[in-house]
Amino acid sequence: MMIIILLVFSLLITQELGECFAYENMVQGRLVTSIYDYTIRPVIIVCFMQIVNKDKRPWVLVALNTLVFLTALFSNVAFTITEDNNFVRGPLGFTCHLISFVLLIWLLCQVIVRYKHKKNFIMIMPFLIVIAIMVSAIIDSFFMTDYRVGLLLVTMVTSCVTFYIWLHLQFVREHEEDLKAQQRIKIMMSQIQPHFMYNTLSTIQALCLNDPELASETTGKFGSYLRQNIESLSHSDLIPFEKELEHTETYAEIEMVRFPNIRIDYDTEDTEFDIPALSIQPLVENAIRHGVRIRKSGVVRVISRKYDDYHEIIVQDNGKGFDVDSLRTADSSHIGIRNVKERIEKLCDGTLTIDSKLDEGTTITIHIPIED
Repeated sequence: MMIIILLVFSLLITQELGECFAYENMVQGRLVTSIYDYTIRPVIIVCFMQIVNKDKRPWVLVALNTLVFLTALFSNVAFTITEDNNFVRGPLGFTCHLISFVLLIWLLCQVIVRYKHKKNFIMIMPFLIVIAIMVSAIIDSFFMTDYRVGLLLVTMVTSCVTFYIWLHLQFVREHEEDLKAQQRIKIMMSQIQPHFMYNTLSTIQALCLNDPELASETTGKFGSYLRQNIESLSHSDLIPFEKELEHTETYAEIEMVRFPNIRIDYDTEDTEFDIPALSIQPLVENAIRHGVRIRKSGVVRVISRKYDDYHEIIVQDNGKGFDVDSLRTADSSHIGIRNVKERIEKLCDGTLTIDSKLDEGTTITIHIPIED
């Protein structure tokens, strides 16, 4: 933004210098200030694009525009200043206008893509700014005036201030939303299910009388589960998938002791990627607690695959299923899925989709983009 301010200020200076050179009949001075004026305008638009999106491709158009107008130093392809100090536009004289038009539309598309989830009226401001710049460019180009400062420059200064304020407000809102999301994530991750701890301890207590060896083995697994869960509290970011899978397996083994009618199958071909802590385990827990426990032979499958553009994780069960629309109510039975979905989207830029049919089962699919 500081670069934008300096560039706009420099345009004010060079336009004023250009008027002085025209008054003093200094052809070379006016030539240089005109080249600077035409090459810098697209740069300002691209700087705004860099605020919205770090895409480097628009700089190619800036370089092309610069090369075109640098030809004014030795030819009249772009424009020329005659000996009597008149500005004469050449065949490529509207290159700046065309490239600026393309960049403005590109910027508008970036804004729409980034803020498409916002309310419609919020998107009016960028449209108005683009329209104002285009109209002022047309007026300045085709309706010659005697004003020392052109309408386009005035519009650019005003639009820069307005657009920056608009962007700042969007960034503030995004920051507030991220803080709220992080707060929910911390609350979720700080919860160790008390009912699971109570039920596991009760199971161990019963096993101590009937099967002391299995009780000892289960106690060890329960200790590992607690240690892994506590370690996860310090990971608000990502952890290796293998670590999350290990935690899930520990949890599942304890549950299979409690519920001999269930089975957990693993088909994990792809494990070389990172994932939010406590993301797969809550999905398996949800499948056991609210799905397969009622089955005589309940099965939960954890699958991981790697494709060209993304890693895929599937948690599938043959449980009782549920109405997917009930997720919106955020009741206690599905809040775990919503928390995982939110963290997958926030931390991995991934997606979580649910396909559930009543009395048939549920399939949860996670896609995590592969980084370059």
